[in-house]
Amino acid sequence: MKVFCFAPVLRQGSYNKKLIRVCAGILEKIPHLEIELSEFNDFSIPVFDGDIEAQGIPEDVRKLGQKIMEADAVLISSPEYNGSIPGPFKNAIDWLSRLDPVPLEKKIIGLVGASPGQLGAVRGNLHIRVPLHVIGSYVYPEYYGLAQADKAFDPKDQLKDSQQIERLTKFLNGFLEYMSRQDSSFSRLKTFLEEQISSHPHH
Repeated sequence: MKVFCFAPVLRQGSYNKKLIRVCAGILEKIPHLEIELSEFNDFSIPVFDGDIEAQGIPEDVRKLGQKIMEADAVLISSPEYNGSIPGPFKNAIDWLSRLDPVPLEKKIIGLVGASPGQLGAVRGNLHIRVPLHVIGSYVYPEYYGLAQADKAFDPKDQLKDSQQIERLTKFLNGFLEYMSRQDSSFSRLKTFLEEQISSHPHH
């Protein structure tokens, strides 16, 4: 199983970049799990414009889409801008939705976030779910928010508070369980039923 991790933010000292690295570090210790961590800055994505699209979808949009396609699940640590989804992230989603097939469709996604405020980017999380839901992503219902992120990390960019580490680990374990459930006996049953229906069409 492969998890692709990134923080859709450009600022180098971003708390969300720190948080996604902490998440990747926890996940890397789990056997049979492959983790890929990417810097959002590595993808040069222009502001969405139908005229640019008409000339061909930018190569870096395709590269990001490919990484999402190759993973079984995606873990994203996003900031909150003015109580909502950050522009660069929404822009990336809009571009990705123009690819065929859409990489985020039926993709299992986990959301975390960090902010210096008291709410841990929780309002942004609610807005992020909307376009992902419309595209048809399977977004894990739980959320991990890191409040007061400006005080949360030690000089090595690790979380200082053992309770936060415990909360985050619990969230990640739940996410992995959700991820493995998507290929459960239930989905195999669904496939079986679909096969039965298609092999016995009603006259």
